[in-house]
Amino acid sequence: QVQLVESGGGLVHPGGSLRLSCAASGIRFSTFAMGWYRQAPGKQRELVATITSGGWLNYEDSVKGRFTISRDSANNTVYLQMNTLKPEDTAIYYCNARRNFPPIAYWGQGTQVTVSS
Repeated sequence: QVQLVESGGGLVHPGGSLRLSCAASGIRFSTFAMGWYRQAPGKQRELVATITSGGWLNYEDSVKGRFTISRDSANNTVYLQMNTLKPEDTAIYYCNARRNFPPIAYWGQGTQVTVSS
């Protein structure tokens, strides 16, 4: 059974930091690209950052220079370090595992991030 379990969300003041974690089980972690997506109230889910099995990185423009995605293959975990948080970063953050051949994708249950003074 595949599980992606996110943790690390919470309430933080503007300018603060959080680190999200996503522990994966039931998949061959090294063969999956991992990513973080977010969905704010009334908006569509959007990509935040991805990291391929080979370490190729991709970031949404508004988080470049503030967020860092990384993966730990020894622990089957992907991280999202979020610095200089802004109120517009408030959303539910979802972990994603994706493979192209054969195509398949899995989602975590989400973790709430709220940036407010």
